[in-house]
Amino acid sequence: MKNTADAVYCSSMSKQFIAFILRWILNSLGIWVAVRIFGTGYSNAQIDASLMAFFGAGLIFSIINATLKPIVMILSLPMILVTLGFFTIVVNGFLVWLSLMLAPGLQMTFLNSIFAGLILSLVNYVVSSVLELSYHDEREEKS
Repeated sequence: MKNTADAVYCSSMSKQFIAFILRWILNSLGIWVAVRIFGTGYSNAQIDASLMAFFGAGLIFSIINATLKPIVMILSLPMILVTLGFFTIVVNGFLVWLSLMLAPGLQMTFLNSIFAGLILSLVNYVVSSVLELSYHDEREEKS
């Protein structure tokens, strides 16, 4: 009985790890697209960051999004309620701005980070939807 429980636990952990890796890669791609579309927001700033800088920024954003976002959302809940949810866009922009400030070689103004946050929110929504569909399909096959 214990081996079955261990197998289910390992299977669940490997699926979560794969989901995190998928989010990391797609967040990196989303940051690259956002920087290419919106630029940095600083005049005379050249975008000369390497591919590894975008992967680093994607990793930082994925970690911040998984750990810090729930705390920031709870703290900003009154403002989110007053604005009927629109303040969530500012929270996402803040998280993008923070992760780009922590990433070496990348920077962006706060306003451009809000626009980049819209792109990354869309990416994360699509990833969550796909992962939820695959989880739902697996549950239907088991029953």
